[in-house]
Amino acid sequence: MDKLNLPGIKAKKIIEEDKQFVSSSYGRPHPIVIDRGKGSWVWDVDDNKFLDFSTGISVCNTGHCHPEVVRAIQEQAELLLHMSNSDFRYPSVVKLAKKLAEITPGDSNKRVFFGNSGAEAVEAAIKLVRWYTKRKRILAFYGAFHGRTYGAMSLTASKEGQRKGFGPLVPGITHIPYPYCYRCQFNQTYPKCNFACIRYIEDTLFKTTTPPSEVAALFAEPIQGEGGYIVPPPDYFQELKKLLDKYGILFVADEVQAGMGRTGKMFSIEYWEGIIPDVICIAKGLASGMPIGAIIANRDVMSWPEGTHASTFGGNPVSCEAALATIKLLEDELLENTCNMGNYLIEKLKKLSNDYDFIGDVRGRGLMIACEIIKDENTKEPNPVLRDEIINECCLRGLLVLGCGKSSIRFIPSLTVNKEEIDLAIEIVSDSLKTIKK
Repeated sequence: MDKLNLPGIKAKKIIEEDKQFVSSSYGRPHPIVIDRGKGSWVWDVDDNKFLDFSTGISVCNTGHCHPEVVRAIQEQAELLLHMSNSDFRYPSVVKLAKKLAEITPGDSNKRVFFGNSGAEAVEAAIKLVRWYTKRKRILAFYGAFHGRTYGAMSLTASKEGQRKGFGPLVPGITHIPYPYCYRCQFNQTYPKCNFACIRYIEDTLFKTTTPPSEVAALFAEPIQGEGGYIVPPPDYFQELKKLLDKYGILFVADEVQAGMGRTGKMFSIEYWEGIIPDVICIAKGLASGMPIGAIIANRDVMSWPEGTHASTFGGNPVSCEAALATIKLLEDELLENTCNMGNYLIEKLKKLSNDYDFIGDVRGRGLMIACEIIKDENTKEPNPVLRDEIINECCLRGLLVLGCGKSSIRFIPSLTVNKEEIDLAIEIVSDSLKTIKK
C-alpha cells in the first residue's frame, strides 16, 4: 500500500491555525484534517481517503452518516431543535427513556437521566449513588477511564497526565486492582484465576482504610477501554457482585465505550450472565455522533427530588431521535454483524501475530479489539514507542487506528464493517509491520 503525503497542503494551513487558536490540551496524533465521512470511510480536506477503524473513539457505531440516522436528525431538526428537558417535556425524551429502560439489563422498572457526554453521565452517577445511599466513599479501578471533569477524573486512573496538576481531586475515592487476567493468559494460568483481586477488597481494604459501611458504590468498566481493552475472566463480576451485595454497595457499570453494541451485545456486562447493575452509564455510541449521555437506574434508586440534578442540553430532541434510530439499527442488523465481523477480525489479527514476536496479545469482544505491542516475548514488557510507530505507519497508508493502555492498538471499526474492509485493514497493518521490522 503506497504511502500518502501527509499532511496535505490544505491540512497544513488548518493545522497551523489550530495550533494558534485551539486548546493545546487536545492530543491529535494524526497529521490530517477530516472533512467528511461515509460508512467506514473518511476523507480529509486534501481529499485523501482513510479507512476509519477509530470511529470517533467508538462513537460512530453505525458508521459515518448512516442514512437512517441522518434522516432522523433532519426530520427532527425541522420540528424542534431545543426547549430544555430541564423545564419542558417533549415526546422524544420519553420515547428514548422508555426504550433504554427496556433494553438495559433487568426489568423495565427504571428511570433515565440525560446529559451530553460520558463524563456527564459519570458525574450524575456519582451524585446519585451518594444521595441514595447517604454514604460518601466510592471505589474505582486502577486503569479506569471515566472522563476528565472533576468527579469523573477523580475516578479515572489510566494515565498520570490525566490527573497531574489538577489536585485536590474529589475526596472519598479509593482505587483497587483491576483483574488484569490477560497477563495470566500470556502465562497460560488464566483457568487458575482465584479472584485474589476480589479477596483483597474484603480481606485488606475493608479491614484497614475503607469501612464498607461508608462505601456508596463501585464504578467499573465491564471491559476497560482506555486502560487497554482488558476483559475480566468468566464469573468475575458474579463474584464481585456477591461482595457488593453483602455490604449494600451499589454497582455502577460504565458502558460509555463498551456499550451500545460495540462488543456484539447491547451492553458488555451481558457477557457476565445474570448481572444487573444498579446504575448504567452510556454515551458515545448511543446516538451515532450526536452529543448525548445517560444514566439508567432502578426507580427506587433514581428517586432524587426535583432540582437535585439537571442539564440544559441533556436530552436534546435531535440527539434523542438520532439515538432511537441508532438503537433500531443495532437491534435489526448490527449486533449480529458485530459478532461475525469481530470474530473474523480477531482471527485475522491472531494469524498476523504469528509472524511478529512483538505482538504479545490479541483480545477483545465483538468489534472492541486490541493488539498489545511488546518488547520481549518472554517478559511481555510493553513497547509504547513501537506501538506509536505502527499507528503512524498505518495512518500514512490510509488506516486510522488509536492506542490504548500502555502499549496496545485498538481496532474499533463501525459496526457496519464488512470482510473486504477488514481484509484491507489487515493488509495495511501487515505492510506497516513489514516496514517497521526492516
